[in-house]
Amino acid sequence: MSVGQQQATIAQRAARLSLYGLFEKQCRLHPARPALAHLDQIVSYADLRQRAERLAALLHGQGLRPGDRVCILSENHPIFLELSLAALRLGLIVATLNWRLAPRELAHCIALVQPKVTLVSPRHRNSLAGISQAGILLEIGAALEQQLAGSAPALPAMPDGDPEDGLFIIYTSGTTGLPKGALLSQRAMLARLLVYVTDYGVDGSDTFLAWSPLFHMASVELGLGTLLLGGKVVVLDGADLPVICDYLERESLSNLIFFPGMVEQTLAYLRQRRPKVKRLKKFGALADLFAPREIADMTALLGVPFTNTFGSTETGMPPASAGRLAAGEIPTDFAKTESLLCDVLLVDEAGQPVPDGLPGELLMRGPTLFSGYWNAPEATEEAFAGGWYHTGDVFMRRPDGRLDYVDRRKYLIKSGGENIYPAEIERVALLHPHIAEAVVVRRRDARWGEVPVLVVAAEGVAPTEQELIALCRAELAPYKRPKHVLFLPKGSLPRNNTGKIIRPDVESWVAAQPLAGDAAP
Repeated sequence: MSVGQQQATIAQRAARLSLYGLFEKQCRLHPARPALAHLDQIVSYADLRQRAERLAALLHGQGLRPGDRVCILSENHPIFLELSLAALRLGLIVATLNWRLAPRELAHCIALVQPKVTLVSPRHRNSLAGISQAGILLEIGAALEQQLAGSAPALPAMPDGDPEDGLFIIYTSGTTGLPKGALLSQRAMLARLLVYVTDYGVDGSDTFLAWSPLFHMASVELGLGTLLLGGKVVVLDGADLPVICDYLERESLSNLIFFPGMVEQTLAYLRQRRPKVKRLKKFGALADLFAPREIADMTALLGVPFTNTFGSTETGMPPASAGRLAAGEIPTDFAKTESLLCDVLLVDEAGQPVPDGLPGELLMRGPTLFSGYWNAPEATEEAFAGGWYHTGDVFMRRPDGRLDYVDRRKYLIKSGGENIYPAEIERVALLHPHIAEAVVVRRRDARWGEVPVLVVAAEGVAPTEQELIALCRAELAPYKRPKHVLFLPKGSLPRNNTGKIIRPDVESWVAAQPLAGDAAP
């Protein structure tokens, strides 16, 4: 090894930053400050450190060592964050299991990571019946609380960790129909936290309401990040709107999101309550999932803008994290603002860069990126081909640098040799004042190969199929108009836990519908 290489190695070790050390710093600086709140209990930073150390000692006593996986299957509970801290202390990787999964999917997720220990709540204990690869089961409840009581036993000193050490495995939808496990490193965790700090000014004075599932990136990521900054995390078991509004009125909140499937209920409560928001630094995400008038109504009632972002489990808040839509206005422009902490490249199907104004798949580089799919080398190699992460999302870049979302590449409909992106049609359908939800899927067609079918849910007086097709004809090229329009009751479109419509389910339903003979597009 050369002298220069030796110096670089020494410098790299000195440049490492322990995330658990950041948490311990907050415990030293603010030992009495509230760290976690749940139901009627508030845990200080000093007490949270003791609980994390005791849990780490318990896991260490079960034989867990750096790099081992531990699963958690539970409704929202403070143990999620205590386990995250214990994992940082020991160098473990936490796999957050989605309790909404079917038994076959859950068994797959557990078998994929081969945990030595699984923490499970009584509510979901039966979901593990018949799953033999969950390791040692620790039930969340009184017995575990007793084990975590008392002073924390001494733990052996852990070797210096590496920024690329894994921290979380969070499950995403897979092309095979079974979930994939996205591995998030400590480096990615720190970089993602920095995005919240730089784009939204999140700091130790903020409270984070962890009401959305802690098995998902958006909740567990900012929950742990809040503790590294010295803020308070309030753990709620679901969207308790009265409690959420109580916090909106009395504390400074870092982030609040609602999902599309709950907007109607949320708006009804907000109109009744009319909360006076003390301070909310970030509201909403993925504006494309919502009807424009819903965004206008929610932001008018709260008096805060809507964050017009675009990210994923694999990327974090980037590639587009800083955009905002004005409060109280029906948005007509959803162009995204590119994040500072990433590089973005738009390419065609041959992998060549596309000029401004033409659609291309978005490729990304940056420190917030995940480390690959656990135990799936081929999927990881494909995702990072050429040294960039391939998002599978199609964008167009404007001359001013902003990015227009077009659609998922895999949702592209090829009809008679023309490319049709469903999101183009969906945006037009949502312009109609009585359309609450819209999704476009492909349907096989003998003449054109495949054609777009628009599925909508109306509120109030529903428009006719001809009216919606005429609206599309006025706003889009003729070949892009939907071949058929199907109507469903509002709220009946299948959605996942983040509010995204499950397109394969809609596509299967559309394929089974008896429809009138096709007309030329």
